[in-house]
Amino acid sequence: MEENLHIVCPHCTAVNRVPQARLRESPVCGKCGQALFTGHPVALTDASFEKMIARNDIPVLVDFWAPWCAPCRMMAPQFEQAAADLEPLLRLAKVDTEAEQMLASRHGIRSIPTLALFKDGREIARQAGAMGAADIVRWVRSKL
Repeated sequence: MEENLHIVCPHCTAVNRVPQARLRESPVCGKCGQALFTGHPVALTDASFEKMIARNDIPVLVDFWAPWCAPCRMMAPQFEQAAADLEPLLRLAKVDTEAEQMLASRHGIRSIPTLALFKDGREIARQAGAMGAADIVRWVRSKL
């Protein structure tokens, strides 16, 4: 029997059931009709963070960043490239710590950029500091 995975839509946050074997076939959301995987990181807010982390059956890599942070801005295109490489087996997301200060505080973010890898609703790994796309991909794969 084929295993269905729960995938949270990056556009409307509806939870979709997608057969694991069809992840690479450009699945669309049953509610809003948009692509479940875009090859780009998803911007998360306090309102969407918990659902994205807890309801996805795929791991979620979160970049905690701020617009005034030079290393964060330097890493942004690298994180974007990593999203294109890692999806659909992993969801990549970004949290603007300037706009979402309470969220950053709840997760103990003390320096930025910080990458946090979540699986099954729990944080399983964390890495502070800017990284290149290949390093991000390698780090994530070593943790899963």
